[in-house]
Amino acid sequence: MVVSVLVVDDSEIMRRGLAEVLEASREVHVVGQAWDGHSAIEAARQFVPDVALVDIRMPGMDGLTATRRLRLLPRPPFVVILTMFGEDEYLVEALDAGVSGFLLKNTPPDQLVRAIVLVAQGHSIVDPAVTGRIMQLATARRQAGAGGPELTDDERAVLASLGERDRELLVLIGQGRSNAQIAEQLGAGEGTVRGQVSRLLGRLGLDNRVQAALLAYRAELSR
Repeated sequence: MVVSVLVVDDSEIMRRGLAEVLEASREVHVVGQAWDGHSAIEAARQFVPDVALVDIRMPGMDGLTATRRLRLLPRPPFVVILTMFGEDEYLVEALDAGVSGFLLKNTPPDQLVRAIVLVAQGHSIVDPAVTGRIMQLATARRQAGAGGPELTDDERAVLASLGERDRELLVLIGQGRSNAQIAEQLGAGEGTVRGQVSRLLGRLGLDNRVQAALLAYRAELSR
């Protein structure tokens, strides 16, 4: 199945460049382009794309607000945020807005296409560099005494139900460890760890490991 994509960026050069890169693939098709949040919502209503590729910084309605509005549409697209190093003040909030992925603007074309296809299939994609930056931001907020929101009763209950291995796994995710690093520390295969992480995310009701890391941070498990 060809994935339909809406490209949203206030830079015409960037927007057209992304569209050309994506159209060169047989796996995705650009159904529309938009230059700010307002035009993105109008285009999403008109074209009903599978995935919206959204710049986080735009005049008028920014990518964060646009994401919240897009996710409220009757047939909402999955949203992948495009960001650059230094454009990180909205990253934690964007997770709460319902994004399915974070990619850097310099992501190679083949990886960009692959990420869009995976997101359309219901997966979450987060560039490792973005993951590290999100956790740096969370750590800085914690050190400044500005922690995240309090745990809900449901979150406390599911955390209390975790076995020793799952709890250890969540702590390592909260420390920003990769699957390879976790596998080395636990003495397990990387494929085994990948499966364990996937099952843990399902049990926690989360979409990606960044959300799991932030949960560990809020529960003070990642110190």
